[in-house]
Amino acid sequence: MTTRDAFLAKIRAAQPAARPRPELPIFPSPEGDLQTRFIAALTAMGGTTAHAHSLDEVKEMIAARFGADAVVASAVPGIEGTRALSRETSPASLQDVDVGVVRGRFGVAETGSVWFSEAEYVVNSIGYLVQHLVVLLDPAQLVDGLQQVYRRPDFQSARYAVLVTGPSATADIEGVLIRGAQGVRSLTVVWIQ
Repeated sequence: MTTRDAFLAKIRAAQPAARPRPELPIFPSPEGDLQTRFIAALTAMGGTTAHAHSLDEVKEMIAARFGADAVVASAVPGIEGTRALSRETSPASLQDVDVGVVRGRFGVAETGSVWFSEAEYVVNSIGYLVQHLVVLLDPAQLVDGLQQVYRRPDFQSARYAVLVTGPSATADIEGVLIRGAQGVRSLTVVWIQ
């Protein structure tokens, strides 16, 4: 037995017995429409929203906002990027992508967050290495709060899950807010069914 195996065996032997997770309460919801609350929370975190009726409108919006020569990686069928994206794509290869396009599974009105798993991102680094993240979200797929997120079967079955709320930001140095310091510089949620 290797030293590593012996070490891991000691850790496994010292694990406490399994016990059921506590039941999460459902907290009362604030007043207001879910989409209005989501927009307010996302805006407070530096994100923006837009509306589109079709994928063609989304493509036009991306070209108008980021330029025709922007490097685009898309995990959304129907929106072709200039950079191919597949499960075999090296995560580091997205380091020079200007715009990432993904479809959020659902949004959380309480926090203005969008939920992604490995299925939505295709390559997890799309949510962190690109300069600008464009998220397509169906307004019918909003949940009230985080307590509903933990009850969803897709949350429980995902190998990887992340809630994204606005662009990356820090105010560590002299209290000056810097966007995009450790991740995306902008996050736009596009309401589309």
